[in-house]
Amino acid sequence: MNLSLKILIVFVCATLVGLLIAPFVISVCRKHKLGQTVLHYVESHSSKSGTPTMGGIIFIFASLASCSVVLWQDSFFAWTSLLVMVAFGLLGFLDDFIKIHFHQNEGLKPYQKLIGQFTIAIMIAFLIYYRVGTSLDFFGLSINLGWGIIPFAIFVFLATVNSVNLTDGLDGLAGGVSLIYLLFFGAILAISGFDNLALSSFAVCGGILAFLAFNTYPAKIFMGDTGSLALGGFISCLALFSGKALYLPLMGIMFVLSALSDIIQVVYYKKTKKRVFLMAPLHHHFEKKGVHENRIVTIYIIVTSLVCASCLFMELYF
Repeated sequence: MNLSLKILIVFVCATLVGLLIAPFVISVCRKHKLGQTVLHYVESHSSKSGTPTMGGIIFIFASLASCSVVLWQDSFFAWTSLLVMVAFGLLGFLDDFIKIHFHQNEGLKPYQKLIGQFTIAIMIAFLIYYRVGTSLDFFGLSINLGWGIIPFAIFVFLATVNSVNLTDGLDGLAGGVSLIYLLFFGAILAISGFDNLALSSFAVCGGILAFLAFNTYPAKIFMGDTGSLALGGFISCLALFSGKALYLPLMGIMFVLSALSDIIQVVYYKKTKKRVFLMAPLHHHFEKKGVHENRIVTIYIIVTSLVCASCLFMELYF
């Protein structure tokens, strides 16, 4: 079975499984009142309070089910990426559960989240050092970090996971941007010879596509931290296991902007008691300016598509 056929199979299977289980997940969440408590200072979101959350379960399960069909041989790193996605998903699930149980928008304390993320990240960082290697590829340029790959990998995990989490603030935003990123990154993995990593990437794409059928405006379910942390962990693994982590800030430019806008806002406010943005992360600033969330999501997806397509072009021809 050639790679193209396998990609088609995992993508279609994940999409179909996701579409089948999503109504059940939504029904269970509603039955048990597993709804999101929305930030009170985002006025336009007040009507979203009570919308079922933990929807990341949909694409996590769909991805695992799909990959079990074709990922059998020489797939250690692909399955490790999927298991790391599950591990971060469980951390996010705990965070979501606390939010729901106590009817608040803050779950785990920041330091508790950081400890959980760091624990997973450091284990994978040592795996990379001993099993993957210490070199990074950047459009044909090889950069050897030596032992520095360990702190670098930890940084990639923490930065990516939290950046994806910050991007999850509008219906279809984190899911839409992640879908485009993983489609193009999966293509780069495929042409670079990382067949099984590419298959896992396209499987998650199928799961996200199914999830978006219920998450686009107006959302019937949110991915929650269950989904956003899982996606961040998975994206980090693909980048690090393939040695293409330096592609991540380019192709994931909208994740980067979400994180940077939040950091700038916090630092500037602490120093001056003034704000750079009307509200951070960046997508909420645009909302405060009167831009409808559908337009914001569309622009984020377009920008991600253009940057990712440019990276794929450079990978092919340079």
